[in-house]
Amino acid sequence: MAVPFKVNLENQTAVVTGGGGVLCSTMAEALAECGAKVAILDLRKEAADNAAEKINQSGGKAMGVECNILEIESIKSAHETIKKAFGPVAILVNGAGGNHPKGTTTKEFLFPEDLDNKNEELTTFYDLDPKGIEFVFNLNFLGTLLPTQVFSRDMAEAKKGNIINISSMNAFTPLTKIPAYSGAKAAVSNFTQWLAVHMSKMGIRVNALAPGFFLTDQNRRLLTNEDESLTTRGNTIISQTPMGKFGGPEDLVGTLLWLVSDEGAGFVTGTVIPIDGGFSAFSGV
Repeated sequence: MAVPFKVNLENQTAVVTGGGGVLCSTMAEALAECGAKVAILDLRKEAADNAAEKINQSGGKAMGVECNILEIESIKSAHETIKKAFGPVAILVNGAGGNHPKGTTTKEFLFPEDLDNKNEELTTFYDLDPKGIEFVFNLNFLGTLLPTQVFSRDMAEAKKGNIINISSMNAFTPLTKIPAYSGAKAAVSNFTQWLAVHMSKMGIRVNALAPGFFLTDQNRRLLTNEDESLTTRGNTIISQTPMGKFGGPEDLVGTLLWLVSDEGAGFVTGTVIPIDGGFSAFSGV
């Protein structure tokens, strides 16, 4: 792939969780383009292998690894596989995450007539499923914390390393309908700052990307219709985004490469950087 600029990641091993997805596979490609050996972790082994094969066919070095980021033994097993093939981990991108329908309300607002809800298709605040909310918090927060516990040990022993978490613009201002996802990403932002301080004496920098609205496999049906026109929610988002468009996977690459470069961002840690087309700066007026 073409990257906006290159940084020197030669001989560094990078791990990207959720690497079979649209956004994270692009980030993995960018790291490989700059010389890193990239281990692509995903619950779906085929997706991880496909992303790795694309890198390898382009002259990079990558491997797909099946991993459940919510099971510590699975992460440890992946770590051993990666160390044997590529050596100690120097870069970790905690890209795995997502939402769940059971942690989402149907409407943006609660109305008086919703209090006696007998419509099975309507999910109000009072109908939110604790298991759905638990799933979202586990996937986004524990799915960031647990891989960091395992992979950052290599960095601590080397007294050098980079951790990039994936937060969201929801962490700054929660969006309607998705309280679980917004809260979980706020936890990721808070954890990023906490970990940056905690690891500051070990030579490990910790930062986060906060994407705005990007079309992915998870949200495409919410934002676009089958004919690719925008849904009502999609139109609302675009109207509140000054640049008037959704982000593309390549829009994350420049910030990612800057943050993992010790030469470029060696004094940057504990930041959560919006990549949102101006969404967070716009009041709507």
